[in-house]
Formats: sequence, C-alpha cells, structure tokens
Amino acid sequence: MIITRATEYSIRAALYLAERYPAPVVSKQEICEAEGITPAFLTKILQPLIHAGIVRSKRGVSGGFALARDPTRLTLLDIMEAAEEPMLLNVCLLENHPCERECTCPVHELWVEARDRLAEIFSRKSLTELVEERRRLRTRSCRKGS
Repeated sequence: MIITRATEYSIRAALYLAERYPAPVVSKQEICEAEGITPAFLTKILQPLIHAGIVRSKRGVSGGFALARDPTRLTLLDIMEAAEEPMLLNVCLLENHPCERECTCPVHELWVEARDRLAEIFSRKSLTELVEERRRLRTRSCRKGS
C-alpha cells in the first residue's frame, strides 16, 4: 500500500479543518496557504471527502470548506477510505477478487492480519486528538538528529 500525495494532502486539509471546527467555513485560500496545497489540487482532493459526507463545501464569495462531522468521531482511516486509499497490501485482499491460493498460501493470513493492524492503527486516534497532538508538537522545537 502506498499512501498517495492526494491522500496525504487530504489528511492535512482535514486536520486543518478539524483545528477550526466548528467554524462554519474556512476559505480555500486559507487552507491552501497553511498546508501548501494548490487551489486546484485542494478542490480535487476534497471531492471524495465531500462525497463521503466528511467535508462540506460552500460556494460563493464567502465560500470554502468545513468538516461536516464532529472531528472527535473521525479518524485517519475515515479520511483514507474516503480518499479511496484501500488497505490492500496485496491483490489477494481485493473484495471482488477471490484469491486462488487462499486455502494453501501460508502468507494470506499474514496479509489479512497486517491489513487489520494498519486499519486499527489509523483508527486509533480521532482528528481532535491529532489536532491536540499537533498543537503540543508545535510548542516544541524540532531539532534534526535528536
């Protein structure tokens, strides 16, 4: 599984919106400047999140984006799944692609376990918890090599 740039930026945008929750709307420009995302790319990456009911958009002069759900009930896994980043690791885990070797493959159960553990890790903390952690990290100085 490779986390695409689109998914990474979707996560960054969702965290930014979670920091401002319950703001009615955050401008596209503000999100782009804060997270280093181009306006066209932001619109593109937020479409799946809008479709999934995680983000809502408002058009017009005072338009922008906002979380449509409480960030205490959203996780990275929710964002990743909405951004269409399946937790596969291997094609034998595709839903509509039965694995011919499932019954005889000693690795199949490891693929399943690894996928399930990754899902558990990405659903461990809510966006609210990640925002709080982000705030704590910002108060520390980052030093390379320490």
